[in-house]
Amino acid sequence: MILTYYIAFTMLQIAYLLGSIPSAVWIGKKYYGIDIREYGSKNAGTTNMLRVLGRRAALPVFALDVLKGFVAVTIVDLIKYDDFFAGNAHENWFYILRFAAIFAALVGHIFPVFAGFRGGKGVATLVGGVIAVNAPLVLLCLVVWVLVLMTTHYVSLASMTAGISYPIFTLISPKVGHLPPFIVFSLVIAVLLIVTHRKNIKRLHEGTESKIYIWKPRKVHLPKTEEAPKKDAEA
Repeated sequence: MILTYYIAFTMLQIAYLLGSIPSAVWIGKKYYGIDIREYGSKNAGTTNMLRVLGRRAALPVFALDVLKGFVAVTIVDLIKYDDFFAGNAHENWFYILRFAAIFAALVGHIFPVFAGFRGGKGVATLVGGVIAVNAPLVLLCLVVWVLVLMTTHYVSLASMTAGISYPIFTLISPKVGHLPPFIVFSLVIAVLLIVTHRKNIKRLHEGTESKIYIWKPRKVHLPKTEEAPKKDAEA
């Protein structure tokens, strides 16, 4: 049992370190010569990369951030071979450990040890972790996200709406709707997305929130005090 606790704790540490990989910061500095946290919304995430540097910069950041969450849960899944988790006797504990890995990766993304503890909101990392746990629910939330984004062009509003729909889809799911840890996790995620987007909510209320037109060609412009990126000038 002690060995099980030690392995679980170690895996959660690995999940945090995975989440701490600051893909937006590293890509921004390596290929564009800027710290993305000094521009736009000052968040080290996909949306700010899209807003400041365009699609070519945002897509790899999104892919890497999703991968962080997915791998964090996948590594924790190895613990199912431990005798303690054999069979279905401790199914709830297994889900709790997987959700703990998602939160560890999420905390790592928001407070990355490799980037001065200044990260992003962690939506993409969260998506990757939830995909590893139950992909169909994520696909349903993705449909909601796309519909809201295409209608309003607000990424923040789309993310919050998708997050709120997550516990609803969980409750009506015949596969996980009966699992208390899954229900609690989905509710926490909905609340967490609202809390982390509170500044966006204020801007939405004031009418100052920036819109994103994903398919609309645009040129990237940085402040004149900085050297404009030569690569990916056309997003």
